[in-house]
Amino acid sequence: MNRTLRVVRMQLINRQTYVWVPLLVLGGAFILSVAIWWILAGSGVTGNFYGGGAQAPLWYLAVVGVQALTLTFPFSQAMSVTRREFFFGTYLIAALSAASLAVVFVIGGWIETLTGGWGLNGYFFYSAEIWQGGPLGAAFIFFAIAMLMFTLGFTGATVYKRFGPTVFTVSLIGLGVVLVAAMFVIGRLNAWGQVFSWIGEQGPLGMAAWGLVAAAALAAAAFATLRRATP
Repeated sequence: MNRTLRVVRMQLINRQTYVWVPLLVLGGAFILSVAIWWILAGSGVTGNFYGGGAQAPLWYLAVVGVQALTLTFPFSQAMSVTRREFFFGTYLIAALSAASLAVVFVIGGWIETLTGGWGLNGYFFYSAEIWQGGPLGAAFIFFAIAMLMFTLGFTGATVYKRFGPTVFTVSLIGLGVVLVAAMFVIGRLNAWGQVFSWIGEQGPLGMAAWGLVAAAALAAAAFATLRRATP
């Protein structure tokens, strides 16, 4: 446990990766979105404004997942930290980072509902679909997406580290083939209606829960691969 916490401290040393850059990406996307809304409102455009810029730090967490392995794993091995301790320590700090982002998103959404979208009818954090379950539901959705994105980056970097670029590239191609084959089968069975109906039944909360299940499965695969990876 002490070594696991030491991994957390090692990761926190690089605050730029886990704290400042995600906040900088989020802040930059927010400022640009507000500027665009202000221009539109000044031009006489009416209605609610929405932007996808809030996704930017979530996508960046995939990069954080890559850096968590490539930048810290070799150093952890030099410090005699086991792969198990490195893995759980890294995921602990990733969960803390994801939870922090979720809190920021919820606070931002709450402010937008109070101010009428910053006085511009512009909504960067708030989405009616995501907030169906209230602030706790919205926080859960943001947290699940953040953890899934981190896990995608971490798992990809682990496969690359363990097997090299050839196997990594073949794995990506294989994943693409599986997805295309699945779409082909669904199309041949005329089952797209059932698929979209199932997604609608799950709702944002249900899909977020499935995202956490997928993240857990990928994390388990990453841990099994990491046990044989060399620094």
